[in-house]
Amino acid sequence: MTTLGQIYDCLDGWAPFSTQASYDNAGLLVGSREREARRVGVALDVTSETLSAAQNEGCDAIITHHPVIFRPIRSIGDESLLARLIRAGIAVLSAHTNLDAAEGGVNDLLAGLLGLEEVEKLADPNTPGLPPGARMGRLPRPLSAEGLARLVKDTLDAGGVRFTDREGPIERVAVCGGAGADDFMLPAMAAGCGALVTGEAKHHQWLAAREDNFCLIDGGHFSTERIVKKELAHRLAGAFPDLQVCLLAERDPARYLI
Repeated sequence: MTTLGQIYDCLDGWAPFSTQASYDNAGLLVGSREREARRVGVALDVTSETLSAAQNEGCDAIITHHPVIFRPIRSIGDESLLARLIRAGIAVLSAHTNLDAAEGGVNDLLAGLLGLEEVEKLADPNTPGLPPGARMGRLPRPLSAEGLARLVKDTLDAGGVRFTDREGPIERVAVCGGAGADDFMLPAMAAGCGALVTGEAKHHQWLAAREDNFCLIDGGHFSTERIVKKELAHRLAGAFPDLQVCLLAERDPARYLI
């Protein structure tokens, strides 16, 4: 028998929940440690789509990257996701910023997929007490800004990629899945990187990147983080032979005109 508490402890040993960012809400969010789990689904998010898939698969729990409860909740409607989860008896355990920073987590996987070499950790100077969340490394061969953006799009099968142009070849690249421009664009520049690959950026960051001849690449929040699903499923299946683990089908919530 595998319990949610055992699954939590397994993930905690890989990506300690104590290392999550102060604004985060990672952890066991629906259900109790004592509850038994025979089959779990792995997803980036709890949505109507993944909840239906979990019900069809007979899952007792969903393991997600993004917390299903992120901000304080003032009410729960009868047809809200939380109410539907509870009625269905499906628990939710989420590993978020702790999984971004973990060895072998989101950002290590992203660096590996893009073929970066000599990978190092890149810290956010605003969170000195937490482990470095982003990664940086060297490309096997220098690329132009457009060439790197194309590599990101093709490697991640992203629906669309935005980027700022840059004069000269790019050799060193920083990566941070999800919304990483706020915390890691300036540290990446200070570390001598010519580019940051992330999943979200704001208008003023695009302006600053262009002014500073820096290549900022937005590969999409969904595309830069869904890469962790297979690793999550692999580790859970390896740790609990009696636990059935499945990947829940989901798609990028955004659509793109190409």
